[in-house]
Amino acid sequence: MYSEIQAQVKVAFAELIDLAKLKKGDLVVLGCSTSEVLGSKIGTHSQYDCAEAMYSAFLPILREKGIFLAAQCCEHLGRALVVEREYAEKYNLEIVNAVPQPKAGGSSATAAYRNFNDPVLVEFVKAEAGIDIGGTLIGMHLKRVAVPVRLSIRTIGEANIVCARTRPKFIGGERAVYDENLI
Repeated sequence: MYSEIQAQVKVAFAELIDLAKLKKGDLVVLGCSTSEVLGSKIGTHSQYDCAEAMYSAFLPILREKGIFLAAQCCEHLGRALVVEREYAEKYNLEIVNAVPQPKAGGSSATAAYRNFNDPVLVEFVKAEAGIDIGGTLIGMHLKRVAVPVRLSIRTIGEANIVCARTRPKFIGGERAVYDENLI
């Protein structure tokens, strides 16, 4: 039933990794409304089995490349993020206490919590890239200069997707010279 959605999410993550030039140890933030993926209004029809199918498709890609995922919870958990404890400890992130559920945190965050090796919740991250499936508003979790990334696909299921990568800020004036590899 979810094979087309799984194929779309694989394409989206593979392209984002490539276009954002992500490397081992980088962080991708994911906001995902399974309601929107399945054609309903955000927050009205959370479907855990849809989230689980999506995670089974893209999580192996991230793990193979050593890229971390931060799965954004819905507003019922303050848009906290599920991350691996390893990532939280490496970056000295403050861990908060909640366990996402499909109706309090969202199905995507619940799937992350159940599929991660050692999941914890944190309130803030600054990710190198992000994918927003269904208008969940992930911008607050990206580094300061976000740049849109256009993929070959524009939807996953019925949900619009918006992707971004980040780059260092430009400083200096008209005489400054910039490293093209960082743009």
